[in-house]
Amino acid sequence: MRVLAIALLTAVTGACTSAETPSAAPSEEAQPGDGVVVDWVGMKSAAPKEWKEVTPSSSMRKAQLAAPKVAGDPEDAEVVIFEFKGGGGVDANLKRQLAVFQPGPGKDKIEDKQTKLKVGPNDAVLQEVGGTFLKKLGGPFDPNAKTTPVPGYKQLYVVFETKDGVTASAWPRGPEKTVEKHRAGFEAWVKNFK
Repeated sequence: MRVLAIALLTAVTGACTSAETPSAAPSEEAQPGDGVVVDWVGMKSAAPKEWKEVTPSSSMRKAQLAAPKVAGDPEDAEVVIFEFKGGGGVDANLKRQLAVFQPGPGKDKIEDKQTKLKVGPNDAVLQEVGGTFLKKLGGPFDPNAKTTPVPGYKQLYVVFETKDGVTASAWPRGPEKTVEKHRAGFEAWVKNFK
């Protein structure tokens, strides 16, 4: 009888544990991970673990990571963090991001959607832009840089100003499906900066 009671208790405990496991461990995509810890205007947050830290392609970039491409996309999405004293403010930066896109094939305007969110104590704007990305080969201020239109790109752009007057921004930018795959992870990551 005692053996039967122990077996029954073990089965019930196992069933409860397995029933709780999925809700106790949300998808890795929907939360910051165990990846590289990034410092952004004095706040820190761990990126999703599948993102890999890479050497920034410009000295203007505070940090740069690569979010792995999905099957069928030609390249990874780049995830970049910026912070500048001044930097033109939120509105100027939002306009600048629109300027690096053209409407996608068959569209007459750039897809642009904005929502508000918090990054630490800061009120931020999340701008979603899609279409044909005007990719510059060379530095952003290089007069000889060649521009190559790349259709099917998307960018999620977060920007805010700190109380000290620093304009901070971040994006994942790349092929649309790849950026969409990393959307939840990116949004959770930026909201987790403390």
